[in-house]
Amino acid sequence: MTKGGTLKEFLEIAQAEVGYIEGPRDNETKYGKFVKVNFQPWCGSFIMWCANKAGVKIPNTIYTPAGAKAFIDKGTWSYAEEAEPMPGDLAYFDFPSDGIDRISHVGIVLEVHKNGTVTTIEGNTTPDKRGNQRNGGEVCIKIRAYKKKNRGKAKPSLPVFIVGFGRPKFKKPKTKDTGQPVFESGDFDYARIR
Repeated sequence: MTKGGTLKEFLEIAQAEVGYIEGPRDNETKYGKFVKVNFQPWCGSFIMWCANKAGVKIPNTIYTPAGAKAFIDKGTWSYAEEAEPMPGDLAYFDFPSDGIDRISHVGIVLEVHKNGTVTTIEGNTTPDKRGNQRNGGEVCIKIRAYKKKNRGKAKPSLPVFIVGFGRPKFKKPKTKDTGQPVFESGDFDYARIR
């Protein structure tokens, strides 16, 4: 795969990693090895690895508070309640019950829903609600809320852990002779994540 720096490449690379599990030691991953901080919590390392594979330039987000600050400083940040997230945005989280009172996790927005939630791909989380959300040891697909009122009347609202979103700059996909972007049906395998 070429490093074209496109949104499509970034999402495809991240989606292909779903199900990856750390180990054999705690926090041992190819992502941590790549960024030279192996055996440390690796959600940000996962993001950096995916971005590098896709040729997407993003601020260093290995340490998640610094990654969020870099997006704020660049003017490409939006706080959750005012946000209009898009696929490819980086979602930054603070889980109040994790004992760390700051941004401590990051994921990639895969899909945005009208009900105030997003589908994300996150490294170093857990596939269920009971495990450690910011140090769970697996690349998983999650549904996360970014608005306080979400999911509607049929289901209770999800807790909001997303603090805000950083928006990477992607290169435009190469075009065919028609001048239209090259997107075909099935570019993203959303059926796989539902």
